[in-house]
Amino acid sequence: MLHIGCHLSCAGGYLAMGRQALAIGADTFQFFTRNPRGGSVKPFDKADADALGVLMQENSFAPVLAHAPYTLNAAAADPRVRAFAFRTMREDLERLSHIPGAMLNFHPGSHVKQGEDAGIRLISEMLDEVYTPELPTTVLLETMAGKGSEVGRSFEELRAIMDASRTGGRLGVCLDTCHVYDGGYDIVNHLDDVLEAFDRVIGLDRLKAIHMNDSKNPMGSHKDRHEKIGEGFIGLEAMVRIINHPALRHLPFYLETPNEIEGYAREIALLRAAYQGA
Repeated sequence: MLHIGCHLSCAGGYLAMGRQALAIGADTFQFFTRNPRGGSVKPFDKADADALGVLMQENSFAPVLAHAPYTLNAAAADPRVRAFAFRTMREDLERLSHIPGAMLNFHPGSHVKQGEDAGIRLISEMLDEVYTPELPTTVLLETMAGKGSEVGRSFEELRAIMDASRTGGRLGVCLDTCHVYDGGYDIVNHLDDVLEAFDRVIGLDRLKAIHMNDSKNPMGSHKDRHEKIGEGFIGLEAMVRIINHPALRHLPFYLETPNEIEGYAREIALLRAAYQGA
């Protein structure tokens, strides 16, 4: 079956997000662990997390995906920014350990004129400090569009982070369709070639999630501007090929399109109708 969800607000708590996901035909969801443009976070409610776990089990949910805030930059030149990244990821991983199967996705960071090699080293060092063996949550590096000094704009850069980190064997990847397209990977006309490149560089077994987004800009633009499904340069036909591809169809898909909840419900229904599996 197609495992699909969207990005939901965590304002009402974990269980409320699970119930909202079910109401729009989803069997998973993504949420920000805290204020995405800041760092503030609500007190942790273990009873709420436990209730979500029960709902997920009763409704055969795919793993939920937590998204770290955009302000988390493990590759920053400023040591205070790196310290914030450490504290934030450590706290988020501790919270997520109470949600069975949850994964934590993060943008690797921006090297801010230090160079890719320095950025990769700093990101791997942060992971080595924070991602200790007793923490069960799978951490995912997100593919990036390559704007500014972003690290993770290529499969090779993501693999370099994995190779540089002692925790690299535990890391996975979240492939964002808008990001890889904007980054220059032609998933519209050459999806098989892109996936073969991913497998050769990183390994398809490390691909754990898909951010399902169309793009407002053409391939190679390095802009990172998401569009609704079928309304951008990637297009509906390519989106349908992605959800039905033999190497991807088993993965959970998370919509991050510019939508309100009703729009997400329509996109979920659209993609479910186009899915060719059981």
